[in-house]
Amino acid sequence: MLIYCGIDWAERTHDVALVDDSGQLLAKRHITDDAAGYKILLDLLAEYGDTQESPIPVAIETSRGLLVAVLRTGKRQVFAINPMAAARYRDRHSVSRKKSDPGDALVLANVLRTDMHAHRPLPRDSDLARAVAVLARAQQDATWNRQQISNQLRSLLREYYPAALAAFEPWKNGLCRPEAHQLLKLAPTPTKAAHVTRAQLQAALKRAGRQRGITAETERLREVFRADWAHQPQLVEDALGKQMLALLIQLEAACTAANNLAEAVEEAFPQHPDAEIILSFPGLGIQLGARVLAEVGDDRQRFVDARGLKACAGASPITRASGKKSSITRRWVKNDRLNHAGYLWAFSAITASPGAKAHYRRRRDNHADWHAAAQRKLFNRMIGQLYHCLQQGQQYDEELAFPAPPAEMGTAAA
Repeated sequence: MLIYCGIDWAERTHDVALVDDSGQLLAKRHITDDAAGYKILLDLLAEYGDTQESPIPVAIETSRGLLVAVLRTGKRQVFAINPMAAARYRDRHSVSRKKSDPGDALVLANVLRTDMHAHRPLPRDSDLARAVAVLARAQQDATWNRQQISNQLRSLLREYYPAALAAFEPWKNGLCRPEAHQLLKLAPTPTKAAHVTRAQLQAALKRAGRQRGITAETERLREVFRADWAHQPQLVEDALGKQMLALLIQLEAACTAANNLAEAVEEAFPQHPDAEIILSFPGLGIQLGARVLAEVGDDRQRFVDARGLKACAGASPITRASGKKSSITRRWVKNDRLNHAGYLWAFSAITASPGAKAHYRRRRDNHADWHAAAQRKLFNRMIGQLYHCLQQGQQYDEELAFPAPPAEMGTAAA
C-alpha cells in the first residue's frame, strides 16, 4: 500500500496528514516547529512504513527551512507545491470555499496521490552547490539593495546638493565609492563643501584609500564645490544634510555586505566541479557563473532535457492556442533570478564571443527582432549549450557552439 504525506507549515506549528493510495486518511498530527516536533513527524512516518530504502514522499508549500532540511535526509522525495496550485486543488475537494490547516495538509497529501507525476521533487544538489546558491543569491540581493539605496541617495542629493553629483560623476559607481562616502561625511551640505580646504579634501581622499592623483583630484573637487550652485534655505539644507548622513550609513553597510559576500562567492564557487565548465562560456565570470550554478544546480536529473531548463529560465517562448486563435509570447512565469542572470550573460557574450555577436546581429537584421528579443533568443541558445556541456562534462567550444554559415564555409574553402 502506497502512503503519501502532506504538511501545512506555519511559523510555530505544522499540520501533518497521511493518506493511502485510495485517498483514505490514515493519520493526522499537529506538531511544533522544533526538534521535538520533527521527531514526532519522523516517528509517525516510520510507523506507517517509512524506511531508508522506500521513504514516504512529502508535499509541502515551501522549499526552505529546517523542516525541509530534516525531510530531505536520505532518499526521500520532497515536493514543494506552489500555494496557488494547492488552492486550486482545494476546490476539487470542496465547493464551499472552506479552509483549515488540517484540511490543507490533507489536500497536499492528495496532490501526490493523484498527480505526483505532474510535480517536480526538490533537486538533489550537493552541499557545496547549495552553499554556493546561498552565497550567490545573498550577494545578488545585497547588490540590488545597494543599488536601491544608492538611487535613494542620488534622488536626495538632486534635491539640495547637485554639486556632489557633479563631483562624483567621473567616478565609476560614484556614490558607492569610499571617496564619495568620506567627502559626504566631510561636507554633508553644499554650504560646508564650499568652505572645505585643500588639506581636508586630500585627507578625505587618503582615508578612502586613494593613493594616486590626489593633488589633481583635490583641485577638481575644490573647483566643483566652489562653483555657483542654487541652494535651499539654510535650515532646510541642514535638515536634508542630516537625512543624507542617515541614508549614507545604510549605503555603507550595503556596500560592505555586497563586497564581503562577493569575496565569499569567489572563494566557494571555484571549488565546485562544474565551475570550469561554466566559466568556459563567454560572458560568464565568477559572480555571474555562481548565480547560474545557484539556479541550475548540479543534480543532472533535475531537468529532463534542455527544453525544461530553457522554460525554467524564461528563455523559450510559450504558445497560447484556443480555437482559431494562436499566439507565441515570452514567458512570464519563470525563475526570475536565472532570467536576470541570463540577461547579463547574453549582454556580455555579445562582446566576448564573435559567434554570439553574429547570432545577435542576425536576429536583429534578418528577423527584425528588438534588442531584448534578440538578446533573449541568444540566451535561449547559450543556456541550451550549457545544459549539453554539463551533461557531457565538456567545456565550451566556440566553433561547435556557433559554426560558420554554409556560405562563409564555401568562401573560405575556395
